[in-house]
Amino acid sequence: MGWLERFEAPVEGVAARYRGTHWARAAVARITTPLLPDDYLHLANPLWSARELRGKVVSVIAESDDTATLVIQPGWGFSFDYEPGQYIGIGVLVGGRWTWRSYSLTSTPATPNGPRQKTVAITVKAMPEGRLSTHLVNGVAPGTVVRLASPQGEFTLPDPLPAKIAFLTAGSGITPIISMLRTMRHRNQRTDIRVIHSTPTPDSLLFADELAGYQADGLIDLHVQYTRTDGKLTEDLLGQLCPDWATRQTWACGPSGFLDLLHGIWRDVDAEDHLHIERFALERGAVGATGGTVTFGREGKSTEVDGATTLLEAGEEAGVIMPFGCRMGICQSCVVMLDKGCVRDLRTGVEHVEGERIQTCVSAAAGDCTLDV
Repeated sequence: MGWLERFEAPVEGVAARYRGTHWARAAVARITTPLLPDDYLHLANPLWSARELRGKVVSVIAESDDTATLVIQPGWGFSFDYEPGQYIGIGVLVGGRWTWRSYSLTSTPATPNGPRQKTVAITVKAMPEGRLSTHLVNGVAPGTVVRLASPQGEFTLPDPLPAKIAFLTAGSGITPIISMLRTMRHRNQRTDIRVIHSTPTPDSLLFADELAGYQADGLIDLHVQYTRTDGKLTEDLLGQLCPDWATRQTWACGPSGFLDLLHGIWRDVDAEDHLHIERFALERGAVGATGGTVTFGREGKSTEVDGATTLLEAGEEAGVIMPFGCRMGICQSCVVMLDKGCVRDLRTGVEHVEGERIQTCVSAAAGDCTLDV
């Protein structure tokens, strides 16, 4: 291990957008040894931490019966120059343990020479199977301190904007798009934008007044598909609503079935390079993983898990310090060596065996296994 790695060892695994921020954290960690920097910093401000990003929930704004926007004030080290369409990780203490998920930012990023940003926002839909999402919508209180992971993701717009854009969304898939539209309005950017959004009923339509305002101002050409009365989007209907869809640069976000449909349509006309997709969550359990005993070799700890629990979650529940980044299978920060056994990728069903490097955030045990962690 070189001198730089040894210097940064106290903050290894902490997400940071800039190397300078990482060095500053490491320096604070060194000068406060043997106590942790947080032992000092927390006394001054609970959002100051040398080893992790933190934030404070400022407000929780109801958007619908099952959806809310959380306004969060990030602490030291957070960069506000993210790209609209990116997401952040948020960790919340629920039932005595930290639970993490990633959510698209719905706020607008900082702009050069613009006003200083102090908060970010995420909009969360409570899912029946989602323990954290339900807590964030119905249970989290203003003033709660949360853990954060830096903004990440490639679901962003190019600069300059394409001449023609299509936004195809369903349900809470509108959230990364609303950040893009808010940023365009803030920057006074204009281009030809067709928005087709699917939602069950008018009551479930998120950002209804805001979208109507963008339509009235000429920023977008909007169609809302109310699926309970008008049916779901189909290839034929897409052709009616947006005849030139194949020539537009398209950003799509929503449930996996909706995105699979769009991917097939674009693939059939060899226009996949025009389609940009953001998938929110894993379809857990769909591939029939069996679960088993996961052993963390370096830590000497083991835990029993089912076939829908990721190895990253299993490690965190067992008290193991696990590397992580996006928690969605994109950034590769969670990759470790599989020493023994077999695991299954929850996205594809592909099995990986001992001697392979695996992504713990999207893999589950397919029988007993041992990780080099």
